[in-house]
Amino acid sequence: MKDRIKIKGKVTVQVFDRNGKLKRKNPGLLRRLLGLQGQLMIYEFHNIVTREGDALIADALLASPTKAKVTTSTGYIQVGTGWTGNSTKTNTRCNTATGSMKALDSSYPALTAAWGNTGDTTVTYRATFAAGLLNVNGINEACLLNGNDVSANCLAYAQINPSVNVTTSDTLQILWEITILGQ
Repeated sequence: MKDRIKIKGKVTVQVFDRNGKLKRKNPGLLRRLLGLQGQLMIYEFHNIVTREGDALIADALLASPTKAKVTTSTGYIQVGTGWTGNSTKTNTRCNTATGSMKALDSSYPALTAAWGNTGDTTVTYRATFAAGLLNVNGINEACLLNGNDVSANCLAYAQINPSVNVTTSDTLQILWEITILGQ
């Protein structure tokens, strides 16, 4: 019998206006001609668990792990504008970071379902960049870290495409899901 473990991830990016409602993109020509609103600014992307992330997962299985896990107190998400598509598996940070790293929201990380139920193999991480923290056009990358200093390790990295624009009155929320499946 042979078991293959697969790790997959999904990153959801949402932009909220000053009233806490999901923003809409400017409608394209066709939508304007039909009198339709722009689409909601909610985007879903795949991610890659990095080389450091593979090692962090293996380390977490040890009786006495040597690396910090991504927890409520150590977890951070960083965003940037420098996606290149080169060596994403070996990324240790965003290529061109923008703004400060944001700590995970309280109660994250969390399983998507209680132990023994469908979804108990998916861990979610969420960070919310409140209004005033970012004023950036072209956010096209994000990473999930186990700290906010130079010794922090990158668990996962994602391309954000299309890129996201955030003004000082917007709130950016990033929800990261990592699912571990035995096959």
